[in-house]
Amino acid sequence: MVDLWAPLFLSLKVAGWATAINLVLGVAAGWGLSRWRSPARELVDSVLTLPLVLPPTVMGYYLLVLLGRHGVVGRWLDGLGIHLVFTWQGAVIASALAAFPLVQKAARAAFEAVDPQLESAARLLGLTEPAVFFRVSLPLAARGITSGVLLAFARAIGEFGATLIVAGNLPGRTQTLSTAIYAAVRAGDDAGAGLLVGVTSATCVAALLLAGWLAPPHAKRPRP
Repeated sequence: MVDLWAPLFLSLKVAGWATAINLVLGVAAGWGLSRWRSPARELVDSVLTLPLVLPPTVMGYYLLVLLGRHGVVGRWLDGLGIHLVFTWQGAVIASALAAFPLVQKAARAAFEAVDPQLESAARLLGLTEPAVFFRVSLPLAARGITSGVLLAFARAIGEFGATLIVAGNLPGRTQTLSTAIYAAVRAGDDAGAGLLVGVTSATCVAALLLAGWLAPPHAKRPRP
């Protein structure tokens, strides 16, 4: 009988941490790009969006080269006694990278939709820039950001390629729902694979439905 609960709880744990990381970094990047006026802005946006279009195995290879014991960052972390490869923390990094563009894109669009006159009025009333961000810009963009965060959570739940390369498929340690499905199919356990697929699909559908409900409504065009 396939073990459902361990991969499910680990997937939720990994996706939760990855989403929390993206909530901070993705919102910061989205806000920065929405306010930055430079010819290089779209180039930076394209680079940040790469994880959305690159094959997951390519992202996993990049992370392995970067975080491995002989990598640029991995060698430094190894000296501190920190090892990320073949750990659930490595799975968090892989999932966060894969889902990052969904938060960054949603945050940028949400901040660009904020009326700049409201921000200017807040400044005239004496609010500092951090106060304008937290009391005006962020609340007005919150609905769109939340939608992107939920999409990123669903993406993190289903992450496979980069996670498999960086974290491996160790039962009880790094085996998420997606890698457990892979193991069940390879073992010929069709019933177990079907159960895992059903749980994964239900979790992702719930997140997508909630994201769709929270998505900012499109402005209606006036009839001619």
